[in-house]
Amino acid sequence: MSRTPSRLAGLLAGAASLGLLAGCGGSSDEAASAGSTASASKVTVVASTNVYGDIVERIGGDRVDVTSIISDPAQDPHSYEAGTRNQLALSKAKVVVENGGGYDDFVDRMLGSGNASPEVVNAVEVSGRTAPAGGELNEHVWYDFPSVSKVADRIADALGKADPDNAGTFAKNAAAFKKSLTALQDKEASLKSAHAGEGVAITEPVPLYLLEASGLANRTPEEFSEAVEEGDDVSAKVLQATLDLLSDRKVKALVYNEQTSGAQTEKVKSAADAAGVPVVPVTETLPAGKDYLTWMNDNVDALADALNK
Repeated sequence: MSRTPSRLAGLLAGAASLGLLAGCGGSSDEAASAGSTASASKVTVVASTNVYGDIVERIGGDRVDVTSIISDPAQDPHSYEAGTRNQLALSKAKVVVENGGGYDDFVDRMLGSGNASPEVVNAVEVSGRTAPAGGELNEHVWYDFPSVSKVADRIADALGKADPDNAGTFAKNAAAFKKSLTALQDKEASLKSAHAGEGVAITEPVPLYLLEASGLANRTPEEFSEAVEEGDDVSAKVLQATLDLLSDRKVKALVYNEQTSGAQTEKVKSAADAAGVPVVPVTETLPAGKDYLTWMNDNVDALADALNK
């Protein structure tokens, strides 16, 4: 994800909100004590983003108390500066779920600076995904449904260690969640059967696992998507090559990360609109009012609609 001035403003605002929240107390010591007692009966979990927070809730049900550090699209995990409230939450967590792969390093920094020793689930490590020879790791494994299935099992195991009496329930919930992931993979297989080899363009590598599983060919110059992800300027030559993909209709769709803002990505989106190339928006954190499965189903369906036009 790129780091833009608008993101920095959102981050600063988020940090200010955390400071304000940290200063707010309960209405009485009795209420605070009651809240503490209720929380103590559940497994306390901290997730780096609301993507993993939602998955934990699907598996843990009413036996978990989940804090998602990042849930605002304006906050960039790559450059997020955690505060004391985050540190406090981590110090009390029995289980921590992070993406890993350099995406949310602030979690490891906080864990390293404290005395807590929670069970840590690192999604990239669990996935087994590594960088290709001569290339870079695509750390966005929550768009890779087989990887998410592995993560679900690992989360169930971690919760079961923290709450052995409910280990069976966690395993059962994980199995149900994985069944829904299998349905998503079936949708990808259908797309692959109908559209294998067709070209698409992207603004960032965020959705690449989904696109690859759907049999699609990413025809975007690698220099373009890498520069956008790193927050760097794209050279005029590379930008023009990307624009030509759209104006010449060499791709069936543009998969556009809505959480990236910048003049060059806007030019690419405008070129797609002008050429009548469908734009499929994606995000890195959960949109308001959606859970992980609804979100991903919507993403796959939007991609299918674009390819079928």
